[in-house]
Amino acid sequence: MIRQDIAAIAKPVRAIAAALALAVGFAAVAQAQQILVMSEERILTQSAVGQHIAAEIQRIRDEASVTLEASSTRLTQESEALNAETSALSEAALQQREDLQQRYQAMANESVELEVERAVLRQELIATQNAAMEPVLIALQDVLQEIVDERGAAVLIDRAQVVFAAESASISQEAINRLDARLSTTPVSRVRMNDEQRGAVQQQVLQQFVAQQRRMQQLQAQQAAAQRPQ
Repeated sequence: MIRQDIAAIAKPVRAIAAALALAVGFAAVAQAQQILVMSEERILTQSAVGQHIAAEIQRIRDEASVTLEASSTRLTQESEALNAETSALSEAALQQREDLQQRYQAMANESVELEVERAVLRQELIATQNAAMEPVLIALQDVLQEIVDERGAAVLIDRAQVVFAAESASISQEAINRLDARLSTTPVSRVRMNDEQRGAVQQQVLQQFVAQQRRMQQLQAQQAAAQRPQ
């Protein structure tokens, strides 16, 4: 029991020792050549232009979602109405109602199309953000180069790749300040998919829909088999 307690204590102690050793080694290297650390994620999310892009992306998303949510609400209402009409019908009776089968098929088609539009929107928002970020990344590259040159640094590392770094080695806030001075806004225009790209998305959604339908049919068959008398 005592040995187990000692082993449990030793693990975090070894981890702390390793971190301290890394910090000492990092400091020794830093004395020989200046090493700077920055967080690209922080710079892009906290800078004025980064926040501007995020707000514009959200605006585009909200505007597009109005139409999508209206379609979703209408489909939900149609589904509820159809289920209410068919709840008292047997499977055999339902098979005789071609009008109801057509409504089910139309609703399924609209559901697939809605999922296609949602998938297209997600990919268009990613493409829109990437396009808007291009001039920002170019400006940020210039800012980082300036700071590196001014400080005579030999290495610049992203914070995500570093286990430990002293705050004095971080240039994130300075980079944000300089980037804000150069660029506070940038054009954000929605990137639209062409017909070929939309077709590829539609094919993917259809495959997912068919796979989901097959899983549901298999589950229903298993449940029906379990309910049959042995």
